[in-house]
Amino acid sequence: MKNNKEKLFLILLILLGAVSVLLRLAPHMPNFTPIGALFLFAGLYATRKRWLLAPIAVMLVSDAMIGFYDWKLMAAVYGSFLVYTLLGRIIRNNKSFAAVGGITFAGALFFYLTTNFAVWAFGNWYPHTIQGLILNYELALPFFRNTLLGDLFYAGVFMGSYELAAKFFAALFRVPSRQTA
Repeated sequence: MKNNKEKLFLILLILLGAVSVLLRLAPHMPNFTPIGALFLFAGLYATRKRWLLAPIAVMLVSDAMIGFYDWKLMAAVYGSFLVYTLLGRIIRNNKSFAAVGGITFAGALFFYLTTNFAVWAFGNWYPHTIQGLILNYELALPFFRNTLLGDLFYAGVFMGSYELAAKFFAALFRVPSRQTA
């Protein structure tokens, strides 16, 4: 490990991953889960590329417990969540409240558009017409709301926890400067 911040990130990633699995399995509003925020967190703070795979492991573990579904829909879901990671990588050197809020919104919107298109394209719930696609998106709006609210809530908790912990540990391990006479 390079430094204490890297160790802190790995510890928090493991804890947040375990909590994310549990929260995904616990009763909750549909789509109000920490998964998008976990992918975003990894994108923002991972210093090693292999750690970007941790949210995929969380998804696989929780999907194994919940039950796997159509592979085409799963590909759309997993791919959409990977976009959160890419968005996090884009702003990682210029983090601000507005930037994190903006990419959280962008991730949730991309997830909504992509996964619901996949439901329409690969499923048989809606007619494969423009009207069917519009109906699909219309009926999915409550899920988009819950995804966005969950992403914003958990992104705040995850990123806030990391930033507070980093400041606390930096102050705790700061070496006093030597004064010269």
